[in-house]
Amino acid sequence: MIAWLSNLWGRATPVVEDASSRDAARLAAIHGASFHRGWGDGEFEAMLRERNTLVQRLRLRSNVIGFAVSRMAADEAEILSIAVDAGHRGQGFSRDLLLTHLGHLAGRGVRTVFLEVEENNQPARRLYGWAGFTIAGRRERYYREAGGQELNALIMRRDLS
Repeated sequence: MIAWLSNLWGRATPVVEDASSRDAARLAAIHGASFHRGWGDGEFEAMLRERNTLVQRLRLRSNVIGFAVSRMAADEAEILSIAVDAGHRGQGFSRDLLLTHLGHLAGRGVRTVFLEVEENNQPARRLYGWAGFTIAGRRERYYREAGGQELNALIMRRDLS
């Protein structure tokens, strides 16, 4: 009821929900606009079929504006990617998406979550630090930019238990 009233007054509340194969093209478009090497529709479709992969979309009204993808093994998970459409950044949506996604992982028995982030990606590092992730390691020259520059990755970790 509250979400319906918010929509009526123009202040919609974003919703995090499981993605479906119908979302693959939109998720690929967001990923491609957010990262140097974007994943294609087929990659998202494959992840959506995997039982050990949690793919969630962030929906604002009828528009998919973001997503989070994690792969689970035993009581651990790795966040493979998280992104919000450029036109909706800076509004706290990524925080809501990340926290809700972590809650869903915990609900599936995940106790520890890992991720990799480009060392110079300050917005992402602030988000992950805010969410309780700490640096657990570093991978030298892990990412390669379009111009060939190699960038370091930080491995971050958060316990959910």
